[in-house]
Order: sequence, then C-alpha cells, then structure tokens
Amino acid sequence: MEQQKKPVIFVASDSAGETGEAVVRAAAVQFYPQQVEIRRVPFLQDVSDVDRLIQNVLDRNGMILFTLVIPKLRDYLIEQAGKHRIKYIDLLGPIIETLERTLHQEARHQPGMIHKLDEDYFKKVEAVEFAVKYDDGRDFTGILQADIVLVGVSRTSKTPLSMYLAHKKFKVANVPLVPEIAPPEQLFTVSKNKVIGLRIDPEKLNMIRTERLKTLGLPSNAAYANFERIHTELDYADSIMKRIGCDIIDVSNKAVEETASVIIEMLRTR
Repeated sequence: MEQQKKPVIFVASDSAGETGEAVVRAAAVQFYPQQVEIRRVPFLQDVSDVDRLIQNVLDRNGMILFTLVIPKLRDYLIEQAGKHRIKYIDLLGPIIETLERTLHQEARHQPGMIHKLDEDYFKKVEAVEFAVKYDDGRDFTGILQADIVLVGVSRTSKTPLSMYLAHKKFKVANVPLVPEIAPPEQLFTVSKNKVIGLRIDPEKLNMIRTERLKTLGLPSNAAYANFERIHTELDYADSIMKRIGCDIIDVSNKAVEETASVIIEMLRTR
C-alpha cells in the first residue's frame, strides 16, 4: 500500500515569509512525528503569483498560511481560497485590523518592514557568520576586513570572545600564535588599533589546558600542558604582540564578558 503523503502547508508572503514559517514550525513541533510538510512561497507581487500559488495548493491538497500586508493581494488570496474551498490562515490581517481600530490609525501596508525594524539583528547575524568564518586563523584575509583582531596562544578564550563580540555587532577575526607557525603578514599591515593581544598567567593556562586534555581523554602530561612549552609559547606571543605594537589584555582572571567590555571601551576611546 502506498504511503500517504504528508499534507502541505504553503507559507505565502509578500516579503521573505520567515515570520509565517516560524509560526508554522512552532505549531508543527507539537505533533510527533511531524505530520506536515512546509513550503515557503515568498515575495508574492501580483495576482498572477497568487494564481500560481492556488494551483500548487490544489495539486497537493494543501492549505495556506499567509502574512500578506498588501490589501489587494490579501483580499484576492482570500477570495480565491474561498472559491476553491482551500483552508487558509490569515496570520497578520486580523492583528493589523485590530491595531488600526485601537490606534485609530491606518497601517502602512508595506512588506518587509520587520527586516528594516530589526536591522540590528541582521548585523549580529552577519558578525556571527564572520566570526565563524575567520575563527582560529582559518582564513587570514579576514584580518583586513575585521573590526577587531584577537591574537594569543591557544586557550586564551579567543573563540568565545569573538562570538560574544559578534553579538555586539563587531566583526572579529582571531589568530592563534604558535612558535612553529609564522604569523600572517596581515597582522603587521593592518592598523595596530584593530589588534588586541590576549595574555594569560602560565599557571592559569596550565590548569585550563590540563582540564582540556582530560575532556579529550588525553594524558595530562602531554606537551600541550607542559610548563616549559607554555612559557615558550607565551614568550613567543609576547614578542609578536610587541612587534605589532597592539594593546594587550591579561585574561587570567577575567570572564569573557569582562574582557569584551574592556575591548569595547578601548574602541570607544580611540
């Protein structure tokens, strides 16, 4: 016997449709296993787009959830859905109408306003994506594009600090300093005011690295946590930071949030 297809919910919008899809997914997780298929249909512009949507819904015996703020498209979709007996949910219409009555003001009926109003959110997303792409010296070209460049030996909180600063909308690249690997030339060509060196007490670093080795199931006496090795790395890192001429922060007893606040204040006073 052929397995029955899941019903399809078409999420239609005159913008990106992210709001409607988020609502549908939030509802769908209440059913296990998920009983519906979700298809987003964004950027509806005219009645011909609505006609194509209606045909697709009929072909799949689906339903429609829509977030249309353009009155002409909204009214036409409701008319066509009723004509073809298609189930639909108007997500924004009743809310907008109620607000109009309450505020005694007509809505703008302009698609995509949430993106304009939430510009900070998208800046954060862009900064987080930047931090992931240029984390741990994966791509040195990010040094020239970054707002902040963090340098330091392994386990000086470069990655969590990058992500925390990204949520403050700063594009951050971080570069590990390792004696056996020459630092990228970009560190010496970019403005030293962008670069922040992270210093740490040798004993504190030994404790952090020892715990890291334990979590990885490796012996605590590995070279990674050896005091002689740690001193070699820290001396090398200090020499590179001195060559760059950058500001240096001691992170030995600082939480990520505290270090980030120091960095942000540094940038503000420049």
